[in-house]
Amino acid sequence: MTQVSESLAGRLSMIELTPFLQTELKTNASRERRWLCGGYPDGGVLTPTHYPRWQLDYLALLSQRDLPTWGLPAKPQTTDRLLRMLAAVHGQTWNASQIGQSMGLSYQTVNSYLDYLIGAFLIRRLAPYQANIRKRLVKSPKIYWRDTGLLHALLNVSDTRTLLAQPWVGASWEGFVIEQVIGELSVLDRRFEAYYFRTSDQFELDLVLDFGIERWAIEIKLSTSPGPEDMARLEKTARLIGARRCFLVSQTRRPTGDEERASCDLASLIRLIRRVRTE
Repeated sequence: MTQVSESLAGRLSMIELTPFLQTELKTNASRERRWLCGGYPDGGVLTPTHYPRWQLDYLALLSQRDLPTWGLPAKPQTTDRLLRMLAAVHGQTWNASQIGQSMGLSYQTVNSYLDYLIGAFLIRRLAPYQANIRKRLVKSPKIYWRDTGLLHALLNVSDTRTLLAQPWVGASWEGFVIEQVIGELSVLDRRFEAYYFRTSDQFELDLVLDFGIERWAIEIKLSTSPGPEDMARLEKTARLIGARRCFLVSQTRRPTGDEERASCDLASLIRLIRRVRTE
């Protein structure tokens, strides 16, 4: 839009198109591949043999051509290093000074580069939820790759078996669920703000959805059989922020609960999001 001479204010609507959401895929095989391969149509979710070559080529072209065209001043080699470092800290609280020290850059420069990657829809910066409680809160944002296929390609994960053997697999699943939930809410045109919540004594919510009139607390586990203690801790943490609804999302095959308190799989949560109105 930089070449348009007239203002388009009031005449232009911005629509963000995500990669395929899991619910948009028609076959069980493609839905099962969505976490590993990501959601780009040509990236393997529809044609398995394209992963991970497509993702690596895509990121290389972004580093060499598109990002510099959009104004990123870093050399392609620097951008490649930064992308790999961001893959290593996926799901962690952001520490620009630590990344900058590793790359020989100032934290201001690293933060400015990160802004470009967020603007390119590669990275999500999830802000901390600030609550008025008698606990010290973590105030740094968390960083997630928005497409897990790109993340896994950078970390040299070739198949689901290799993915499940990684020590960071829980963070990958967490980011996947967060993007699916946010993507579905955006498709439904719901007005909301997304955060995470963590106290210094390790009470944590992976995703807080603030709809204005109510808040939802979501905790994400990779386990197929979360225990009652997991739900009890989630409910206790949800009360700290006054959340009306709380959901423990895992890979369980036996969802339990109702529209306000539930331990469920991702598909069940998406169905509930579509059913429950928050306006």
